Amino acid sequence: MYGAKAPESQLPGYVGSRLDRVDEIRSNPALLAKTFADPAALCVLLDGLDPVVTDGALAMEPLPPGAAMEDYVLLGVDPAHIPVFARLIDRAAGSFTPTARSRAVVNEVSPDQAALYAGARSLVDWHARHRFCAACGSPTTPHKGGWARQCEGCDTEHFPRVDPVVIMLAEHRGRVLVGRQHRWPARHYSALAGFLEPGETIEEAVARELKEEAGIAVHSIRYVMSQPWPFPSSLMIACIAQADDDALTLDQTEIEDAIWCDADQVRAALEGRPDAPFLAPPPLAVAWHLLDHWLAHVAPARASA
Repeated sequence: MYGAKAPESQLPGYVGSRLDRVDEIRSNPALLAKTFADPAALCVLLDGLDPVVTDGALAMEPLPPGAAMEDYVLLGVDPAHIPVFARLIDRAAGSFTPTARSRAVVNEVSPDQAALYAGARSLVDWHARHRFCAACGSPTTPHKGGWARQCEGCDTEHFPRVDPVVIMLAEHRGRVLVGRQHRWPARHYSALAGFLEPGETIEEAVARELKEEAGIAVHSIRYVMSQPWPFPSSLMIACIAQADDDALTLDQTEIEDAIWCDADQVRAALEGRPDAPFLAPPPLAVAWHLLDHWLAHVAPARASA
């Protein structure tokens, strides 16, 4: 598990934001106007929804003269008290699949800047996708510093959504379960995952997904860590659960294959060794850190029990 002061090397990608989100400013029109007029204010540059990196940092520029507040979202204020904005776009070509550029940014900039990019991408994409009211169909306009949209017809407020996803390891007698989807490259395996459904707790979603995809019943479900995943705007909630047994019944429409791996096999995969039984997800993904957490904290305890 990691916390607010975890070393940057231990963080998944897009984790580590240092922005103050300044809700007191974005909810106050006078303070928002003053912040937007701050000559030190900066705008994160995006190429569509992809990051722009210059000299090892996210590219930023001052707000242009005559810029209109409704064309921007206030991402927050950085530790140097500089307001940081992102420019909104009319249409986005975003998808659930990260591009090579959006993946590479986590290795090119500091973790807090990768987190800044993730927040900017998710908000810009949300605005582009929600230009009309879901209640009456009328156009909507940015509101509250870009952290809401307001309907021009019925005055309904709409707020950016976050889609929670459970991602989990089932453990049974010192082994954990990893699976692969049909579309993944050969030998690539990861933790199983799925979206929470309305009316579910995190624990219920973990149990349901493992039952649906792998045919196993689990208990003793516990939270480990989380990661924002801005494609377009998910929150990955990583957990570990104990399986009642290791007999698998796979949902072949969701999972092509699944295997149980012991600590030595997981270690080989995380180290990228040729003798590993599978290729692990990259360190930017919370699944890599979940496997690493199990290896460091859970597997030794099981071995000594």
